[in-house]
Amino acid sequence: MFLGLPLLTVLIWLPLVGAVLVLLTGGDKQAPIARVIAAVVTIANFLLCIPLYLQFDPSRYDMQLVENHLWIQAYHIHYALGVDGLSLIMVILTNFTALLVILASCQAIKVRVAQYMAAFLTMQGMIVGVFCATDAILFYVFWEGMLIPMYLSIGMWGSTNRSYASIKFFLFTFLGSILMLIALLYLHGQTGNFMIQGFYDLPLGLPTQVYLFLAFLLAFAVKVPMWPVHTWLPDAHTEAPAGGSVVLAALMLKLGIYGFLRFSMPITPLASSVLSPLMITLSLIAIIYIAVIAIVQTDMKKLIAYSSIAHMGFATLGCFMVYQIVTDVHSLQDAYMSLEGAVIQMVAHAFGSGAMFLGIGLMAQRLASHSRSIRDYGGVATSMPMFAAFFMLFAMSNVGLPGTAGFVGEFMVIMSAFQTHFWVAFITALTLVLSATYTLWMYKRVFFGEIVNQEVATFKDMSGLETINYILLAIGVFFVGLYPQPIINVVKVTIGHLLLQSLK
Repeated sequence: MFLGLPLLTVLIWLPLVGAVLVLLTGGDKQAPIARVIAAVVTIANFLLCIPLYLQFDPSRYDMQLVENHLWIQAYHIHYALGVDGLSLIMVILTNFTALLVILASCQAIKVRVAQYMAAFLTMQGMIVGVFCATDAILFYVFWEGMLIPMYLSIGMWGSTNRSYASIKFFLFTFLGSILMLIALLYLHGQTGNFMIQGFYDLPLGLPTQVYLFLAFLLAFAVKVPMWPVHTWLPDAHTEAPAGGSVVLAALMLKLGIYGFLRFSMPITPLASSVLSPLMITLSLIAIIYIAVIAIVQTDMKKLIAYSSIAHMGFATLGCFMVYQIVTDVHSLQDAYMSLEGAVIQMVAHAFGSGAMFLGIGLMAQRLASHSRSIRDYGGVATSMPMFAAFFMLFAMSNVGLPGTAGFVGEFMVIMSAFQTHFWVAFITALTLVLSATYTLWMYKRVFFGEIVNQEVATFKDMSGLETINYILLAIGVFFVGLYPQPIINVVKVTIGHLLLQSLK
C-alpha cells in the first residue's frame, strides 16, 4: 500500500496523473514547470519500486500484491493486477528507463515540452500496466494504449520522415494485435472469464493450440520484432527522438518476449513444442542475417536498431530452445539457464542499446544538421573525452564483452543450447564476431576517425545531467555484467513454474 492505495495501481496511474498535470502547465513558457513535474513523478515512481521489491517474496511463484475488482460485469472483465518474479523485474526496468528518458529530455526537448513529457509519462504508466495486468482484456487495453503516445512522439518530435515511420509503426503493431484479441475472446469462451492464469489449465487439443499460437505469434513477433516482420523498427528508431528510441529498445521490444512467456508457452505448450524449430530458425535468422545487415549501415541509429533485432533473437532463442533441451530430468537445469538467459538478455539490452541511442541523440543535438550519419562525424573523442569513454563501455556491452551486461544473457543462452545442439550454439556464437564488427567499426570512425566536420571540434562534453544519466546506465551495465544473481534470485521460482507449465 502507498498512501492507502494499492501499490501497483499507484505505479500505473501516478504517471498518467502526472501527464495530465504536465499538460495543464500550458505552452513552452511554462516548460520548466513541466520538466519539474515530469521529473518528480518519474523519480517518485522509481522510488516506489523499493517497497515493491521489499514486499515481494521470491520463494513464491504465484501472483503477489494482487488487486482484483470487477470492471465490466456483463463480460466478466476485471481490473486485476499482480506481479510475479518476471513482472517485478520488468516493472523496475520500466520505471528506471522512464526516469532516464525524462531526465535526458529536460535538455534535449525545446518545443512542445509539456506534450512530450505527457506522452512519455503516459507510455510509462501503460507499459507498467502491461506487466502487471492479470486480466487479458486489461492487458490488451494497456497493450494498445501505449501505441498512441509512441505514435505521437515519433510523429511530432521525429526526424524528416517521421510521418511515414510513425504510421508504419502504428499499423504494424496495431494490426498484429488483432489476432491476439481474437485468441483472447476464444479463450474467454472456454473459461467464462478473462483471467490469464485461468487459461493455463485449459485442455486444448493440438490443432486448437496451433491456431492460438499463430494468433499470439503475429502480435508478439511484431513487437520483438522477429524476422520477417521487423521492417518497422529501423524506420521507427531512425526517425524517433532519442527518448522514443530508448523506450522502443529498452521496453517495447521486451513486450513481445514477455508475451511469449506469459501467453504462448504456458497456454499452448504442445504447439510451442511442435513449432519450436520454426521459432529457433527465425531467431537464428534474426541473430545472423540482421547482424550482417547492420554491418552495412551508415546511419548510427539504424545500425543500433538492427543490432537490437539481432540481440532480441537471443531472447526468443532462449525461450524456445527449452523444448529442444529438455529430454530428461537432468536437462531441466539447462532449460532453466536458457530461460534465465532470455530474461537477463532483456534487461542487459535495455541498458546497452538504450545508452547508445541516448548517446547518438546527444551527438546529433550538438550538430547543426542533427545528422546521424557516420560520415558526418570523426574525432569526437578529442572534443568529448568523457562521453567517448562512457560510449566505449556501452559499445563493449553491445559487443558482449565479459564483465558487461551484454555478455551474461548471451553466454547463458549459448551454453544451454550447446548442451543439445552444437550447431545452433555455434551459429549463435557467430553474432559475437558480427556485433564486434559493426559496433567497433562505427566507434572507430565516429570517435577516432579524422575530423571531417569542424563542428565536431567545437562539441562540448557532457553536461551534469547527461553525466548523471550515463553514470546510472553504467552502474546498470556493471551490475548485470558482474553480479546478475539478484535478478536470477527474483525470477528463479517464477521461471521454474513457467517451465513446468510450458512442458506439461
